[in-house]
Amino acid sequence: MVQIKSPEQIAKMREAGLVVAAIHAATREAAVPGATTRDLDQVARKVLAEHNAKPNFLGYGGFPATICTSVNEVVVHGIPSDEVVLKDGDIISIDCGAIIDGWHGDAAYTAFVGSGHAPELVELSRVTEESMWAGIAAMKQGNRLVDVSRAIETYIRRQPKPGGGKYGIIEDYGGHGIGTEMHMDPHLLNYVDRRRGKGPKLVPGFCLAIEPMVSLGTPKTEVLSDDWTVITTDGTWSSHWEHSVALTEEGPLVLTSPDGGKAKLAELGITAAPDPLG
Repeated sequence: MVQIKSPEQIAKMREAGLVVAAIHAATREAAVPGATTRDLDQVARKVLAEHNAKPNFLGYGGFPATICTSVNEVVVHGIPSDEVVLKDGDIISIDCGAIIDGWHGDAAYTAFVGSGHAPELVELSRVTEESMWAGIAAMKQGNRLVDVSRAIETYIRRQPKPGGGKYGIIEDYGGHGIGTEMHMDPHLLNYVDRRRGKGPKLVPGFCLAIEPMVSLGTPKTEVLSDDWTVITTDGTWSSHWEHSVALTEEGPLVLTSPDGGKAKLAELGITAAPDPLG
């Protein structure tokens, strides 16, 4: 069952989303050469405490940390560690969430550590982020879930990959509903699988975490022996971007973006819903 939220509940999710945005800002600043991924986890814990928010990753299914820190070939669910030291030229995807009064926010971004990154890595992150926004732009009344998947896949497939070949759209992981839990129905694929049908209609109160994951090579992944860390099977590097989004009577509201998605959606010809928090 898809959980449909009231405007008041969406406002609570917006509160949680702004805490996630604050974690993103703080960890992005801290993701420098020489920092450990455990250092970034401590930064996130401090932000949560400052906002009287709870982490939704810590303890989830036994996950031992506040954020996921996925470096280079790690696609998702990397565990923060004192042993993982960021180096100049690395890329890192940071996935985190927050809970306010029982309502969840969840978002991820890819950051460049230091300088001197290869152009194909810069383009990989750009394509992944822009495909997320294409999916957000498809959050319209009357559309169905598959329209979001199609928008994400179509954007990625149309982008030329430096050096040739195709980007790998990760198959085993995708977006999800969000609300009183971090992961809820429906599951959102980042590509169209006709066997799954069109999915539910998008109506006001529908909330999704839209999160494409894309690699420079294979769409296939494997899980390491820690039962969490997901890597590409061919060792190619990957990017992960995510926002939590609410569909309202007045359009989409990007709950985890500081401006509610206003500026980026305007570039796409879409008016973002007013921020319920003003």
